[in-house]
Amino acid sequence: MKDFKEKLRRVPELPGSYQMKNKDGNVIYVGKAKNLRRRLKSYFTKTVTGKTAMLVEEIDDFEYIVTSTELESLILEITLIKKYDPKYNILLKDDKSYPYIELTEEKYPRLKVVRDVNRKRKKSHLFGPYPNVTAARKTVNMLNRLYPLRKCDSLKKELCLYYHLHECLGYCQKKVSDETIQTMKGEIISFLKGDSEKVLTKLKEEMHASSEALNYEKAKELKEMIEDVEITLRKQKIDLNRNANFDLCMYQQKENYVAVVIFFIRNGLLVGRHQEMIRTLDHIADDLLEFLIRFYEKNRLLPKEILVPEVLDASLLEEYLKVKVHTPQKGVLKSLLQMAEENAKTFLQEEMEKMEKDDLRREKALVELATLLHLPTVSRMESFDNSHLFGTFYVGAMVVYQDFEPRRNDYRKFKIDTSCKDDLEAMREVLYRRYFKVVMENLPKPDLIVLDGGETQMRVCEEILTSLKLSIPFVGLKKDSKHRTHALINQNGEEIPLDTKSDLFFYLARIQDEVHRFAITYHRSLKRKGSLASLLDLAPGIGPVRRKELLKKFGSLKRMKEASLPELQEVLGVEMAKNFQKYLKELE
Repeated sequence: MKDFKEKLRRVPELPGSYQMKNKDGNVIYVGKAKNLRRRLKSYFTKTVTGKTAMLVEEIDDFEYIVTSTELESLILEITLIKKYDPKYNILLKDDKSYPYIELTEEKYPRLKVVRDVNRKRKKSHLFGPYPNVTAARKTVNMLNRLYPLRKCDSLKKELCLYYHLHECLGYCQKKVSDETIQTMKGEIISFLKGDSEKVLTKLKEEMHASSEALNYEKAKELKEMIEDVEITLRKQKIDLNRNANFDLCMYQQKENYVAVVIFFIRNGLLVGRHQEMIRTLDHIADDLLEFLIRFYEKNRLLPKEILVPEVLDASLLEEYLKVKVHTPQKGVLKSLLQMAEENAKTFLQEEMEKMEKDDLRREKALVELATLLHLPTVSRMESFDNSHLFGTFYVGAMVVYQDFEPRRNDYRKFKIDTSCKDDLEAMREVLYRRYFKVVMENLPKPDLIVLDGGETQMRVCEEILTSLKLSIPFVGLKKDSKHRTHALINQNGEEIPLDTKSDLFFYLARIQDEVHRFAITYHRSLKRKGSLASLLDLAPGIGPVRRKELLKKFGSLKRMKEASLPELQEVLGVEMAKNFQKYLKELE
């Protein structure tokens, strides 16, 4: 560890944000402090353990920015974390936002499950969050079955199957009164706010009617729906008034491990909870603050208030999120916070042994990998795979792992030029595009590139890195005659056998499976959109906005092929229109 005594003496005793850097100049941790000198000094003068010790061992330099207030330092800290994505800052395990149930405020409303509550949408009613997406979908399916709302995104020219199944009133052809629509909306909103009486009555009436008609299978299905509703409401029952709308957060800590539990209370009902294990750098208040800010920025539909433990700076969080944040001292809310604390304690006990065991396995595997490849350390790994549509149209995928844990927010998809005819060309294009961007935007380099292939892909990778003047270690995963991975190939072309029962093999296989899954999923998503949308998705330079404009103007691939260059230029501009016309000709 370097000696920072002289540099620490010059650090002011003022609020601000600090950034720790490794020997490559990459930011590996961003923090904030009321007193910069005191906080920075603590890293190098106190005895540190666990994750903090690993950070200190890797620090080669540090920088700091002085701010006027603690709020300014918090805003700066969060901004820099987003910019650098440092490896030692808290990693949110769940990269997806929670789903909500939306009842649209349209002439003919729809009921659906939505995730992106940040995007601009017409006025609507949102209920949630629902941590269990299956439960949200079951609820929507049940309500759509009981209440014949509109099911299609846009009105059709003729009556669809839902009308004949009595699950739609045929809004495209039939006249439906406003009174009927408002009655349905009122009952749905009432149910989603916790009043199940009318919905249960409808379900029971339908169940009895099915039973009398000797349709026992349908009656059994309805009976199970009734039981689901009753069990859910029993679990949600809390002694609160119907207007209660808040989240409550609590934690439990053991060493560097912290179990965080967030309960979601809506309209006096417990609609769900979020549980997550994080690792702290011995600054629990700061790490909890960072965690909650990043959590609520991802799940942006904020409650009216948030209840937090005393260790947290409630006023600072309130000022940042612009909602009421406080710590209850007595009464029902205090007891609810204690209930959350008990849940956090149970969750911590369950997860600790599993996490400690997994951490040891991952650390052992990382050391083994670094030793085999003669590298000082391995942490961030990027892995690539290609796949093709209909044997011709290639796509690429990249997955990122940090200490053998997936960083899903860093995953990337690549649309590949249609002239590409084989795997090597596809890999060459993907690698060049990825690492050209790393050079041009000064992005963090990985410690290791993992290629799902043998010597030929290794040569392509070496060619690309050399052309970009990048020095990044890379390794290939070699398969045997039965297409099973059995060895590593290092940059010298040497084959390194792998013990198929080792932890290292297990984690490398997990990366290999994940990058393959990610590439295949990309293809499947293209196929689900239909062949036209798939082909437009693969067109170079055509994003969602231009794709929509092309479909709106031309309506079909045939008309796009028949369009003149000036007609295409009206939507795409000169250069992009030329490229798109060339792409269309290659499809023939």
